[in-house]
Amino acid sequence: MGISTSRDGEGVAEVVVDAPPVNALTVRGWFDLADAVREAGRDPDTRVVVLRAEGRGFNAGVDIKEMQATTGHDALVGANRGCYEAFAAVYECEVPVIAAVHGFCLGGGVGLAGNADVVVASDDAYFGLPEVERGALGAATHLARLVPQHLMRAMVYTCRNVTAAELHAFGSVLEVVPRERLRDAALEVAAQIAAKDPYVIRRAKESLNGIDPVDVKRSYRFEQGFTFELNLMGAGDRHRDAFVTEGGR
Repeated sequence: MGISTSRDGEGVAEVVVDAPPVNALTVRGWFDLADAVREAGRDPDTRVVVLRAEGRGFNAGVDIKEMQATTGHDALVGANRGCYEAFAAVYECEVPVIAAVHGFCLGGGVGLAGNADVVVASDDAYFGLPEVERGALGAATHLARLVPQHLMRAMVYTCRNVTAAELHAFGSVLEVVPRERLRDAALEVAAQIAAKDPYVIRRAKESLNGIDPVDVKRSYRFEQGFTFELNLMGAGDRHRDAFVTEGGR
């Protein structure tokens, strides 16, 4: 349980999240995920990273129960910093990162998938930002890499979800496959990348990040500032308490 990494000998590293019941990560979990992705990318033998999860869904965001059970603001600050580090680790990974998404991809999950280089999804996958209903903001930066601008805004305001099929139509999901085929499909794409000259691929990743129109780290940090404002004004605790009381994850 937690974060694990395996390698296949052909340059493919798999980073797997397994944090039942819904892969909502604790503060420590986000930092562990960041460390795992960074370590995999820094390994000179790694040519590509596949990021996937076990269980019911890819990622349900931060562990709100941990946040509400912690006195003071340490858990809130920790979750914000942990998410920032994990999203940055995916974006800055020296090699391409393929996100293999199944089931729910919510909140922090969108941050991970949105910063990945390639997204492969199962036909049961759906993506969304329920942040407004949790008294928080963030990861619209990464959602904007998956959907068009006006849909992104509607999703933030209404908390509606989109399916993998919709994202495939936009071109932000490369393939949609049956759930039982997801890992194989991701590894097939990984093998195609791993077969290329590793030096060239690493420079390609660096160059593509360099021409991005938005600084994803700076943009996300700007969003996070409003989460702190909402917390100071009481909206954060009010919505998170309601979520926990209603039996949320």
